[in-house]
Amino acid sequence: MIIYTSLICYIVLDYLQIKYQSTTAFHSLMGIVLGLILVFRMNSAYDRWWEGRKQWGALVNMTRTLAMKVNAFIPKDFSEERLYFKMMIPNFVFSVKEHLRKGVIMEEIENPGDGFLEDLEKAKHKPNFISGELYRKFNELYRKKIISAEQMIILDKELVGFVDILGACERIRNTPIPYSFSMFIKKFIFTYIITLPFGFVTSFDYLTIPVVVLMFFILISIELISEEIEDPFGKDINDLPTDSLSTKIRNNIAEIIPVKS
Repeated sequence: MIIYTSLICYIVLDYLQIKYQSTTAFHSLMGIVLGLILVFRMNSAYDRWWEGRKQWGALVNMTRTLAMKVNAFIPKDFSEERLYFKMMIPNFVFSVKEHLRKGVIMEEIENPGDGFLEDLEKAKHKPNFISGELYRKFNELYRKKIISAEQMIILDKELVGFVDILGACERIRNTPIPYSFSMFIKKFIFTYIITLPFGFVTSFDYLTIPVVVLMFFILISIELISEEIEDPFGKDINDLPTDSLSTKIRNNIAEIIPVKS
């Protein structure tokens, strides 16, 4: 933009020495329209980022609540069952984290035994598989009369919540900003900036260069920030800290569900 604007200034002011009455009225009107579009674009992207953060905040709370219920409902003598949930609740969180990045890292998943890892690796939708295994285990405890029917109903709320949160996060990831809308904004910014030097050059002379570059920096930064935060589940610096949240959940569950050695 510096080179382009400098070239326009040189051609108009020095080479051709064109004298015309430049005006910023057109760009002022278009700037209002562009500003409104960029505000909508930024708000749409931030809503997706904030919705993702709320869903992960809810996931943190639900895992803690489920762990507290497991700790209260399953007697401390049933070490194997308590260890199972101590591993499996964080396993669901870690599987969701990487599922939203298109691939689960098996090394992050703890093995509760019984060929679980082999079955998980075969599953196409790994968070769904882990959620199903949690249901299966609770049903097994109910049939063994370790937990009651009333406790099963109480536990069901968090298990349903897990699936709801997973679905909400998948909706955010799988519904990008429409391509036509995103491309229209880029074309609008390009057209606006590329014509901006002609509106300033005869009034501002070579001061047109820093003015245009500043405008370009502001407008393109808004668009790039919007693109950066509209998919909040990646590993970029501006994405949600899902890695640290997952580790925090695992540490919390380990503390909430003590297991006799």
